[in-house]
Amino acid sequence: MKFSIITVCFNSEAVIRKTIESVLEQDYMGDVEYLIIDGASKDRTVEIAKGYMGKFKSKGYEYIILSEPDKGIYDAMNKGIGKSTGDIVGIINSGDWYEPIALSTVAETYKATPFDMFYADINLIKRDGNIIVKHSRPDKIVTSRHWNHPTSFVTQKAYDELGLFRCVGIHDDFEFLLRVKKVGKSIVIKNVVLANFTTGGTSNSKSFKKSLKRIQDRYMSYRVNGYSPLYLIECVGIEVAKAIMS
Repeated sequence: MKFSIITVCFNSEAVIRKTIESVLEQDYMGDVEYLIIDGASKDRTVEIAKGYMGKFKSKGYEYIILSEPDKGIYDAMNKGIGKSTGDIVGIINSGDWYEPIALSTVAETYKATPFDMFYADINLIKRDGNIIVKHSRPDKIVTSRHWNHPTSFVTQKAYDELGLFRCVGIHDDFEFLLRVKKVGKSIVIKNVVLANFTTGGTSNSKSFKKSLKRIQDRYMSYRVNGYSPLYLIECVGIEVAKAIMS
């Protein structure tokens, strides 16, 4: 089994090290390629990334850095998926980081129960340092509340069959999850923390205008996949919950 891990970044010199080092610290000794997809950063992001070439060579992981303009985060993710050669693809954004057991846990899980998509629990790290564990679980009524994108791993075959991200909004990753569910692809969930996410980014901005945009994007993700207009209630509720938690 070969993993392709993708990190998309832009002007990430302050946070990129932690992400890269979390891939280096994996206890998985199988076949791994790590792709840094940079959006033509103006700071030292690429320079910092290149500084890890030797360490990845010693680890035995293939290490690829691509820096060029893109059309946004999901366009960069699509670019990374298109260049990946692994059987299973994971995406960990700049500023987020894996637990050392992430890849070995996914590999062991796939060996026991083959899947099209896998995801697990995540640590949500607040600005004051407090940590909230956001658990994953299957839901009878579809929702994003118990799904964590940084812990998600998808087979290359599933991307080939379902297509890539739509590049239309901030919740394109969730729209892909809905596509997976819609066609009945196999999803396996494991209740172990495999990644860490620092709150306060685009998906957590308190700006009223950005909140409305996130509501619209999440709602359209439901609608294009045939879900009820009543899901608007959940979309609004999630933004209210984010505002309270932050």
